[in-house]
Amino acid sequence: QQALRRTTAGPVIVLLVGPETAGRGETVDLLNAWMDPRWLVTRAWGAPSDEERERPPFWRYWRALPPRGRVALFLSGWYGPPILARAAGTLGAKAFDRRMASITAFEGALVNDGAVLLKCWLYVDGETQRDRLEKFEADPLRRWRAGKAQWRRLRLHGKIVAAWNRAAAVTGDELAPWHVVAADDPEHRHLRIASYVRNAIRRAMAASIPSRQPAGPAGPPPPHPAAHDHLAALDPGRSLKKERFRTELERHQGRLYRAQQQARERGLSTVIVFEGWDAAGKGGAVRRVTAALDARYFRVIPIAAPTDEELAHHYLWRFWRHLGRAGHVTIFDRSWYGRVLVERVEQFARPDEWQRAYDEINDFEEELVERGTVVVKFWLHVSREEQLERFEQRQATPHKQWKITEEDWRNRRQWDAYTDAVNEMVDRTSTRRAPWTLVEANDKRYARVKVVKTLADRIRRALKRS
Repeated sequence: QQALRRTTAGPVIVLLVGPETAGRGETVDLLNAWMDPRWLVTRAWGAPSDEERERPPFWRYWRALPPRGRVALFLSGWYGPPILARAAGTLGAKAFDRRMASITAFEGALVNDGAVLLKCWLYVDGETQRDRLEKFEADPLRRWRAGKAQWRRLRLHGKIVAAWNRAAAVTGDELAPWHVVAADDPEHRHLRIASYVRNAIRRAMAASIPSRQPAGPAGPPPPHPAAHDHLAALDPGRSLKKERFRTELERHQGRLYRAQQQARERGLSTVIVFEGWDAAGKGGAVRRVTAALDARYFRVIPIAAPTDEELAHHYLWRFWRHLGRAGHVTIFDRSWYGRVLVERVEQFARPDEWQRAYDEINDFEEELVERGTVVVKFWLHVSREEQLERFEQRQATPHKQWKITEEDWRNRRQWDAYTDAVNEMVDRTSTRRAPWTLVEANDKRYARVKVVKTLADRIRRALKRS
């Protein structure tokens, strides 16, 4: 554990799953005694809180993920709720398999990012459980451990085991296998799991990911073979006259305000992503959107270079943390798409990292949509000539000079590489349920109206379906 703490390896995530009285709690207590608990994350989850119910199911697990160099001990984790629901008959077979598919995608994202998952099924038979519960009932100091919930789950023992067998068949693979531990004998259980944890820590350090530094001058990777030139198909000449702009903007802001009010009443959340070229007018578009919203129910999240804390986690971790409650609007000024844009072009991410990010992002957005969240994604596009003119205007205007940096000029020199990255991003992440809206932004008035109108339309359509 101490050697792991001094590295950027891992994290090591230990999931202890099993029937009642299998000794998960006692094992966790012992591991906390054998290791330094200051560098351990120990979590157990009960019924979701109001705050958790208003977000996708994996939100509470993403928030609990440890940074690299740490060990986490999770009791039941993301397996507990679906296994119990399946055993109780409140989750159908197809829905259960869909949940397992989501778990497989979630675990794959963690493992591919360097995490080591140790999944242990602690098994005791029904008769042993009954004996232990009766002993708990007879002991005044431990009677609380044999409540109605424990006896109810004992009656479901066979169905719980059957649900786990199905879960293990779907989610157990070479990267995240299951280990079955006979839990009848506490000493056997403790030593077996402790040896698994030790070996998992060693595997994590042996496979420590390299330092995340630029690999060298950015060379444009070849575009995906199926990528279309989406940006070239846009008409940069689209514009709105000033008087029509005012009328149209006010009309669609009113539609957006009413849509937000209805969405809030129904608990329908909205996530808005703004991406685009430097100086494409993202900030102005965000301000026109927020001017139409109730300030009590939206947040704007500006995304900059990741902090040390964020770099110590999976790149999606910092975005999961910011998801709003039911009925709220969360606006990301830049987003998780940095993985396949700036991190790709500047080589802050290895090719295998940004290439698998398309599927990870699609899975993430599918989780949001499944929870009922409206996901609206904008790419604001300006021509190369229009960007240059805006850069020069910023440099020449004293109160705007803070908006232009050497990084902006460097990004501009890699226009072609970014164009390839944007086209592939749109090609591979514009899905039926979370499509991209490409906004012709040479004329700021036209762009702002299109953004507000599109957002109002998307929320209104979602309201009709809800």
